[in-house]
Amino acid sequence: MRNHTRVTTFILLGLTDDPQLKVLIFIFLLFTYMLSVTGNLTIITLTIVSSQLKSAMYFFLQNFSVLEISFTTVCVPRFLYSMSTGDNRITYNACASQLFFVILFGATEFFLLATMSYDRYVAICKPLHYVTIMNSRVCRRFVLFCWAGGLLIITPPLSLGLNLEFCDSNVIDHFLCDASPILKISCSDTWFIEQMVIACAVLTFIMTLVCVVLSYIYIIRTILKFPSAQQRKKAFSTCSSHMIVVSITYGSCIFIYIKPSAKEEVDINKGVSILTTSIAPMLNPFIYTLRNQQVKQALNVSIKRLAFLSKK
Repeated sequence: MRNHTRVTTFILLGLTDDPQLKVLIFIFLLFTYMLSVTGNLTIITLTIVSSQLKSAMYFFLQNFSVLEISFTTVCVPRFLYSMSTGDNRITYNACASQLFFVILFGATEFFLLATMSYDRYVAICKPLHYVTIMNSRVCRRFVLFCWAGGLLIITPPLSLGLNLEFCDSNVIDHFLCDASPILKISCSDTWFIEQMVIACAVLTFIMTLVCVVLSYIYIIRTILKFPSAQQRKKAFSTCSSHMIVVSITYGSCIFIYIKPSAKEEVDINKGVSILTTSIAPMLNPFIYTLRNQQVKQALNVSIKRLAFLSKK
């Protein structure tokens, strides 16, 4: 996005013009944002301080929580500021930065979910070799690969998007700077970049989904061979949290690529954006915490330790 563009400020329309509904949305988003940051920070803290949570699974969970905080912080606080002040303007550079980080964190999250599914595959299908295969060096490389993958995915469409010009309209029909509404108001020929955006999104989606599906096919086949019902239940419980998060993440993205009418498409994209930027980051810490005995034990130990220290 170069300086020669005529538009230097965009107007974000938000979600609604109803003042009462705006108040409710503000309270809801503020509440979910605070819960999201608190919940994910709790997981990050627990995985750092607790000796029980030092396996590869919790290293990936720690990085996933960092991504969740980053993703929701890029999107929600700016919208909360806009609703509280009534200032719907966003500068060209701020909009470009928000778009960059939204796509980067979103794509990296998909790669990390695929990596976490592979980690569960190794844990259940190759338990005797788990510590050797998923050692700390390999885990760090996996996380680095996830970030590199996110960066590579965003580079082609972003490099083309820097040349877009905006002449007639600067009104974005969204509450954040998203690729689709920005391309709609550009006076440049956007056909090629639209195809590039779709290609990169579908490539990321399919590549990571194939990894997830293949991992869980092998996981389910292995679990079903366990002789004991108790063993099968325990094995499924170790994967259930990740499966729920994967279902929410991939399910929400499928809705984006359903092609309804133009008005419905805008509404659906806004609804899905609310889900991915505020509700999902809030739910994920609770999903992992409430369905994981080790995390619950580590949380209880930490709370007792804090209570003991506060009495001194």
